[in-house]
Amino acid sequence: MSLDPTGLAAAAEAAEAVDATGAIPDTAGGTAIEGRSPWLLAWQRLRRDRVAMISLAAIVLIMLMAIFAPLATTLTGHPPNEQYRDIGLTPDGLPKGPTSQFWLGTDDLGRDILVRIAYGARVSLLVGVVSTGIAVAIGVVIGLAAGFFGGIVDTVLARLVDVALTVPFLLVAIALVSITGPSLTITILVIGFFSWASVARIVRGQVLSLREREFVEAARSLGASDSRIMFVDILPNVLAPVIVYSTLLIPVVIVAEATLTFLGLGLPPPTADWGGMISDGQDYYTTAWWFLIFPGAALLLTTLAFNLFGDGVRDAFDPRSDQILT
Repeated sequence: MSLDPTGLAAAAEAAEAVDATGAIPDTAGGTAIEGRSPWLLAWQRLRRDRVAMISLAAIVLIMLMAIFAPLATTLTGHPPNEQYRDIGLTPDGLPKGPTSQFWLGTDDLGRDILVRIAYGARVSLLVGVVSTGIAVAIGVVIGLAAGFFGGIVDTVLARLVDVALTVPFLLVAIALVSITGPSLTITILVIGFFSWASVARIVRGQVLSLREREFVEAARSLGASDSRIMFVDILPNVLAPVIVYSTLLIPVVIVAEATLTFLGLGLPPPTADWGGMISDGQDYYTTAWWFLIFPGAALLLTTLAFNLFGDGVRDAFDPRSDQILT
């Protein structure tokens, strides 16, 4: 067998030309072939998903509405808790429908529904993001510990997860609120505490499949501590399913917060909250449909946007996705 000196020289030049970014020059066409990371591949899949992109745009608009809620007060001249009983109610004392003065109508106390929906978005997004963050933080730590250490640690933490999944959420919420009174802090803590178990179970399953991999054994052979292996070597490899679950958990948390407020266990009045507005408007669905429909539509659109975006993120991170990148 003969060796081609020209081919060997070209291969050597190509090897030397590989830059720090991993780009390999294409000797035939003269262009560089760049490697794509899993995160880049996921973003490219997500970008091709029109439903996910539309949902992301809707989420951004809802966030902007929440951030610039005071602008709604400036434009309409109606603070969220100001009662306009003289101009915001009919002579019979019923809420007024949408007009040029009250764009989405008023509630039973003559308050501007548009402004209250904008301020209610702040509460829903705050509870959704903070409670999800608490749940993910607790679940990741417990899932990492259970999956990495195994043995008695795994047994105890797995049983703890089972107990957390069997505790009735509403009964504990009612008990806590009856003792401490309704507040935003209690709502966030209760929802966050009862949401971590599913995250822990997902992370534990991922860690069980990763702890015997070669890169973990290599880290052990180099003298890395258990905490470093868990949080530096293993954690980045379980972030993808955690991110997917987080995007799907946020709408669940938003609905849970609205449910608590609807039952009188969430934020106390007169705080603008979608669940509270729906609860107040259920008695007026025949005479003042806007009082119930508009807050309900805001809650529906928000949860639907997060769910559709979460589905898109899940498909983007799934290596078996049917979408083909060119």
